[in-house]
Amino acid sequence: MKKVLLINTNIEKAPYPVPPLGLCMLEAVLFDRYEVRIYDGVFNEGIGLIDLVRQFLPDFIGFSIRNIDDVVMDRHIIYMDGILEKFIRPVQAVTDVPIILGGSGFSIFPVELMKMTGADYGIVGEAEILLPVLLDRIENNMDTADIPNLLTSASPEIQQGSGSSFANPISGRFPDIDCRIDFTPYLNKGVYSVQTKRGCAHGCIYCTYPLIEGRKFRPRVPSDIADEIELAHERLGNCTFEFVDSTFNDPKGHAEAICREIIRRRLKVRLRTMGINPRHCSDELFDLMNRAGFIQIDATPDSASPRMLERLDKGFNLSEIERMATLIRKFNMPTMWFFLFGGPGEDVGTFRETLDFIDAYINPEDLVYMNAGLRIYPKTPLYSIAVREGRFLHGQSVLHPPVYYYSDKLTKSQLDQMIRDASLMRHNCLHALETAPSQEMITTALEMRKANELEEPMFRTLLRIRAAWREAGKI
Repeated sequence: MKKVLLINTNIEKAPYPVPPLGLCMLEAVLFDRYEVRIYDGVFNEGIGLIDLVRQFLPDFIGFSIRNIDDVVMDRHIIYMDGILEKFIRPVQAVTDVPIILGGSGFSIFPVELMKMTGADYGIVGEAEILLPVLLDRIENNMDTADIPNLLTSASPEIQQGSGSSFANPISGRFPDIDCRIDFTPYLNKGVYSVQTKRGCAHGCIYCTYPLIEGRKFRPRVPSDIADEIELAHERLGNCTFEFVDSTFNDPKGHAEAICREIIRRRLKVRLRTMGINPRHCSDELFDLMNRAGFIQIDATPDSASPRMLERLDKGFNLSEIERMATLIRKFNMPTMWFFLFGGPGEDVGTFRETLDFIDAYINPEDLVYMNAGLRIYPKTPLYSIAVREGRFLHGQSVLHPPVYYYSDKLTKSQLDQMIRDASLMRHNCLHALETAPSQEMITTALEMRKANELEEPMFRTLLRIRAAWREAGKI
């Protein structure tokens, strides 16, 4: 039996470590025909990898590239440098077996990363169907030219089709992540990732989700999702489950059905989710989420200016955001809010409109992230806008250094100062550059949570300390 080594190159742990769901899914589809090992780099960061390669002697090695950079303009954390240094180059130095790249980060910049790494193959999009086909072709010395969305060292361009090939999600339960990797570190610091669907039908001008997962929602069956959560909860105990879809409550009715299934089974679980779509918010949705066990959500409207919502092509309006914020406070749902400033047409007036919304509608106990500049990715509407405005030439790479969009109605320094001023006046607003709390604040928060037996999200405890320290002149 041939051997396959799958390597997770993601080492980012902030705000919390994310388990390699994609590689676990690949292991699940390969294990009948191959002996498969997963090297999880989140906590090991390359340590022991070469020893594993020498001992396991894989016939194929796949690298998953999740993150390219941290999308914060002035911080410029470039992950590819570390990926090359800690993972790809050391492996290439000790073996000449075929190297295959994949993952969401790779799918955004496939041509550039093929050339940068010198990999033998690269798969754009979902690999559950394509990777087994590719391995079979390589094993049998067969031509790979007709495999869609494949790049090779001999032809580092996507020759067949455009964009990704999107398979239907795996039927039944997804692979048990905790059974395929050492999940102990994630229990202490992270979450169990649950994907309820793939694809995104929205058109936000900067977003890569439709490019990576397709432009149509492909939901899983709610009972299968509940099965996965129930069985993982039995194995892991009080683990937090996070729904990692681009938006949780799309398509309409899907989130409600998942909650009802969890409630029907009387599961006592801790749930959280990424983006909530304001257009599909309702009393029923938040009531079901509360009853199902949600302890926190993320809200990502990006702006509360009617003009900017239209420019960003968000697909919802200000009144719908206001209704969502009202429901969040009505049901006391702890929320982290995210706003992006500097998109096409942003000016002092649109910035103030968003601040007015924050002051009027957002619970002061909830966290507000404020980011300046929009990361430009290829094949997005924002890329085309930047080309039309003459910011760079069509076809120019925006991989390294990262390229950001700023409205021509505000200078970068103006926008940064406006965000800093806003955060100084509001204890719950943070500039994206200042989101990492000090060790002293974390220690104080842990002591406070233990002494008072607090079960609220950590961000609410940290905000309370931040407000007290600011009032005392400590910060």
